[in-house]
Amino acid sequence: MTETTQTQRLSPDPADSAYEPYKPRSPEARAAADALRGLRQDLFKGAFAYRPLPRLGPQSPFVRRRSGRLREYAMWTPHALIIAAGALVLLIATNNDNSGAGVNVILGLFTMAPVVLTAMRPVAAFWLSMAVSLFAAVWTGGWNDDWPWLPGNFVAHLVVLTVVAIRTRPRTAAWMWLLTAVYGAASESLFRGGRYMPSNTMEMLFLSALALLAVTIWHIRREARQEVSAQQTVTAHERSRRTLLEERTTIARELHDVVAHHMSVVAIQAEAAPYRVQNPPPELEKAFATIRENAVAALTELRRVLGVVRAEDYEAPDAPQPTLADLDGLLANVREAGLVVDKVVTGAVRELPQGVELSAYRIVQEALSNTLRHAPGAAARVEIGYVLGGLGLRVVNGPPPEPSLIKPSPGAGHGITGMRERVSMLSGEMTAGRTDEGGYEVTVFLPVAPVSEGDA
Repeated sequence: MTETTQTQRLSPDPADSAYEPYKPRSPEARAAADALRGLRQDLFKGAFAYRPLPRLGPQSPFVRRRSGRLREYAMWTPHALIIAAGALVLLIATNNDNSGAGVNVILGLFTMAPVVLTAMRPVAAFWLSMAVSLFAAVWTGGWNDDWPWLPGNFVAHLVVLTVVAIRTRPRTAAWMWLLTAVYGAASESLFRGGRYMPSNTMEMLFLSALALLAVTIWHIRREARQEVSAQQTVTAHERSRRTLLEERTTIARELHDVVAHHMSVVAIQAEAAPYRVQNPPPELEKAFATIRENAVAALTELRRVLGVVRAEDYEAPDAPQPTLADLDGLLANVREAGLVVDKVVTGAVRELPQGVELSAYRIVQEALSNTLRHAPGAAARVEIGYVLGGLGLRVVNGPPPEPSLIKPSPGAGHGITGMRERVSMLSGEMTAGRTDEGGYEVTVFLPVAPVSEGDA
């Protein structure tokens, strides 16, 4: 016998309505909620917050063109403009023949207050301008030709809208314009008292729209310039970093070739050494075998670690890496390119470690290349000094004969960075900069440990 259980669906309890599934709002409702949230954030939240108007920065174009005391005064230009606008509003508001002098002064001060307040509390200045416009329109209701904005309030509200829009953002400007339109429409229908009054609401909306549109375009252009400037900074940083990595990769490739050559020589000589001695003792054979094994192992690890920096299409040079002995060939090449260059060698010429010779050659090569690119037609001089503690280099060129004919170099402009990398790798010192004559000078010292007689 099968027993069937029936489940009865109960009607939902009204008390459990809070646990009903959430029903998403319509796009229109979400848009309205977002708009109200934006209005509250822009014009209500922190409306009376103290936001002093900053001075112009020293890098501002208007300030940079001034000098001395005028430069300090130019930083206060925004505050001076607001004071001038307030004085203009006060002059217009007090120019009323239908009221007494005392009433005009009080009305002018009230009208000027929102303009001055924009320098301290911009959003509060907008609300004060709306309140003062309503107060002045009701108080002087006999001005039938200027409703709902009296001439002074008309100019004051335009100034307030413009300044607040400059100090905030375009969305705030849009809200202020919309509330101005609402105020104009409401004042025409609620405060006329059944009388016909010519309205200047449309003039206010038209002029304020033009002003706010100009401010919005200025905001967009400024943000675009800031974004482009930030992007250019990031790009320059990435370019410098990439150039640095490329230079380090080049150095690693060259050192790989140099060290691999020496390690190969060590391994070959260690293998051949026992055959040069008649009846060598077993300990000597074992020692040379150990040297060879360690040299081969080191060479293998070196190729494994440093070999990864080679590009897939990189081919090791057939000729050995250049040294200072090859410098005459380099100078001959740059002379054929039109560069007048002299070489001066001081001190006792001797053979230096191959890494030092290679780096010195590359530094001279890069310095002469920079002379060809940035100072065409200038004469150059290469000085090489062999001293007890190392090697000194100095590459200097004179000013270009025709600076106006120099074209921008298409290179990355980081040749000095590569030189510093090579010098830093060898714990050396380097200075680079312009000379008093208008040329350029690169000075390098590469330390070399002295060779003792036992090592020789």
